[in-house]
Amino acid sequence: MQYDYLIVGAGLYGCVFAHEATKKGKKCLVIDKRSHIGGNTYCEDHDGIHVHKYGAHIFHTNDKTVWDYVNSFVEFNRYTNSPLAYHQGKIYNLPFNMNTFHQMWGVHKPDEAKKIIDEQIAEYGVTKPKNLEEQAINLVGIDIYEKLIKGYTEKQWGRKATELPPFIIKRLPLRFTFNNNYFNDKYQGIPIGGYNKLTESLVKDIDVRFNTDYLKNRAELDQLAKSVLFTGQIDEYFGYQFGHLEYRSLKFEHERLKTDNFQGNAVVNYTDFSVPYTRILEHKHFEFGTQKHTVITKEYPSDWKPGMEPYYPVNDEKNNQLYRKYALLADQKENVIFGGRLAEYKYYDMHQVVAASLKKARESYDRS
Repeated sequence: MQYDYLIVGAGLYGCVFAHEATKKGKKCLVIDKRSHIGGNTYCEDHDGIHVHKYGAHIFHTNDKTVWDYVNSFVEFNRYTNSPLAYHQGKIYNLPFNMNTFHQMWGVHKPDEAKKIIDEQIAEYGVTKPKNLEEQAINLVGIDIYEKLIKGYTEKQWGRKATELPPFIIKRLPLRFTFNNNYFNDKYQGIPIGGYNKLTESLVKDIDVRFNTDYLKNRAELDQLAKSVLFTGQIDEYFGYQFGHLEYRSLKFEHERLKTDNFQGNAVVNYTDFSVPYTRILEHKHFEFGTQKHTVITKEYPSDWKPGMEPYYPVNDEKNNQLYRKYALLADQKENVIFGGRLAEYKYYDMHQVVAASLKKARESYDRS
């Protein structure tokens, strides 16, 4: 065997694991079905604009250890996520804060906004929500729900809000300050030069093969290493023997424009159901670009079918029960490690991916 670890998937999870294993003297081979590094964090260079090919990725965390770790490979800028919402010709600040309430009702003081929201919740009168719509209105009132949640959510999930379970929206934070910073995390930014600089640095001097489908060549590839780290879909690994886990997928339309500034913000959400996409990204604003052109991306949620890219797990009870069956099979595989959002069927933010991979790597060394 040529390698200690065969790492299936060159996304952030696999790259961190490979780097840490190599530091411990292990020899790694990283493979990926795609033709590039970084998984969904991959950026395409359009004359200096780093286009987030698979949707916006904004690194944010309160974990100083994780923040220092990623910054040891590439310097991060000071980008602060402050998205906007567009609804029927009007712009609203996100997350829901005093700027939003002023734009919606003309109020200036927190008590004025709280009074309107409380009155709307009381008038609605639902104390035990049975669906997402009732849950959302019970949290923020009818105006915010109708203008900023309903259409966006129905596009995102592909069904009526009244048909979605209430647990999808456990809480909707209301901020009674004039603060448009979407995340409360202490550390936030984008790698200067794009995410490829991070993932390429992680696997520097490590063997990497692209355009390599592990599941189609499993027998041959398994002979190359003592252990396998698998970051793909866990149900696919086991041949869908219990059935398919469900996901929501996304489609992206990238467009280069001759203007130097299309929308004045990196992220604008379109919350009206009559608009087919959920948001438009303008990538140059992630890195404060001054190029004479710009690149935008329209993001369309879609139903997922086998063969499509899986983005968001549908973590309802049916799918979670199905995942647990696969997880039991995974536990029985002695020389295979399952990690990452597809192998664990859970949604991870990037800082969580890094932390989980570091933890899994330490556990793996302890066993070996």
